Amino acid sequence: MRAAVVTAFGGPDVIETREVPAPEPAGGQVLVEVGVADVIFVETAIRRGEHGEFFDVQTPYVTGSNLGGRVRAVGAGVPADWIGKTVVGRGVAFGAHAELALTTTDLVEVPPELDLRTAVAVYGDGFTALMLEELAPPMAGQDVLITASAGGMGLLLIQLAHQAGARVIAAARGDEKLELSRAQGADVLIDYGKPGWEKSVLEATNGAGADVVFEGAGGELGAAAFSVVKDGGWISAHGAPSGSFAPYDAAEVERRGLTVKGIMDLRADSTTTSVTGADVIARAAAGDLKPVIDQVYDLDHVADAHRALENRTLRGKALIEVSR
Repeated sequence: MRAAVVTAFGGPDVIETREVPAPEPAGGQVLVEVGVADVIFVETAIRRGEHGEFFDVQTPYVTGSNLGGRVRAVGAGVPADWIGKTVVGRGVAFGAHAELALTTTDLVEVPPELDLRTAVAVYGDGFTALMLEELAPPMAGQDVLITASAGGMGLLLIQLAHQAGARVIAAARGDEKLELSRAQGADVLIDYGKPGWEKSVLEATNGAGADVVFEGAGGELGAAAFSVVKDGGWISAHGAPSGSFAPYDAAEVERRGLTVKGIMDLRADSTTTSVTGADVIARAAAGDLKPVIDQVYDLDHVADAHRALENRTLRGKALIEVSR
């Protein structure tokens, strides 16, 4: 079978499309004929050899995490009635950017009202967005700041905060990304490519700061976001596209009475959440989560998808279409 393989840690050029042996499902596993898979920013960092403390990955490996397609076979202990169903799920040890991929039984059947691209686009980012919605305090009537607001997850968070009755402050770089944020329900638009952008957040909140911050940018932008959380407020520091998660001073956090959630609070196997993949698909089918798909690449151009993510040129999601 054909697959996109990271041959060594490094830049996007280390990704090659190769013929590799087809996997066989072991006990408790499912083999899926992949139609569509997503690609997210953290995969570019893993490809570079980063985040080893969170992801135990050795090269060579097949890229891709979340996928959708038709179940071809099941391993021991898995009901045979899964075979033939169209599902979304998460690859075992990555592996989604391939014609065939293994998943666990934590699958969700795609309902007829959702096309496969939409289901895959919402599955990964939607899972994290719903976990953040669950962890955050009630947002009705609150000032909610969302950084990296035009990314796949940022746009979903805008939708959720808007539906919850928040006043949504979207921060992104450039007019095009900000207008996309407005289209999803943002009330205030702030370009964080301009110096002193955090002052605009304070002005928008009458000097008090944001009640809730979904911080998806990381690095210096994330550190600046910490400075505009209202004393006693809540912030998630979950994003690292700047190269690192937002740094913060624990003593300052305690002094200001902030509640901080980090990446370890957002693991799919975390005991801090009750969100399931079925919840994500149900919310998408109900219209609560509407992913914005910007680019669709084929299996031979996974490296280009990585470049687009790293160069910040995407407006929403990138997908990999493996088979038609």
